[in-house]
Amino acid sequence: MDESIWYVSLPQYVRAARGVRFFAVVLVTALLPASALLAGCTSSQPTPPPPPGPVASPPVQAFTPGVAFAVTSSAFPPNGVIPTQYTCKGAGTPPPISWSGDMKGAPVVSVVVFDPDAPGGEFVHWVVYDLPSSVTSLSGAALPAGAKQAENSSGKVGWTAPCPPSGIHHYHFAVYAMSHPTGLKNGLAADDVRHVIASNAVAYGEVIGTVSG
Repeated sequence: MDESIWYVSLPQYVRAARGVRFFAVVLVTALLPASALLAGCTSSQPTPPPPPGPVASPPVQAFTPGVAFAVTSSAFPPNGVIPTQYTCKGAGTPPPISWSGDMKGAPVVSVVVFDPDAPGGEFVHWVVYDLPSSVTSLSGAALPAGAKQAENSSGKVGWTAPCPPSGIHHYHFAVYAMSHPTGLKNGLAADDVRHVIASNAVAYGEVIGTVSG
């Protein structure tokens, strides 16, 4: 090979190599911001926690003080069958109930009758509140002076008779001794009154009767 050609051509190769390096540096420099931006767009971001949902209200019957007194009915034994005359197939009057025992000095008493076996959820048949503590029984729908009644699940104020569509239903006749009167007016929604009753109760008792549909 002619050395003169070598010496002449060498600077051209050097210049070409330098040009390639320069182009590579320029290309990398140009691509760096774009790659950084792409990396920033595609980087995984931590998923924020879902917002807290609404706090569910506690069940109306969530608080029941220890059973401190007895509740009985002369119409049926505990867990016994409620006679037809006290249901929608008879006269439909409230069965007689009475209570006795340690009332913890409560000045007032409230009575709640409900059916937890109803198809659409718990059905409230009767809520009587602010009975004087001197009252120790109820017989029929007549109430002593000062007593109030809430709206039951049928939409009426006062008592509604058991009338199950099918199966065996358990009717709870619950009596609450309360530390002070509810301060509520007559005819309010049952759940509103029951929340106040439960929060003011200091003693509790109940008797359960059954009716078949």
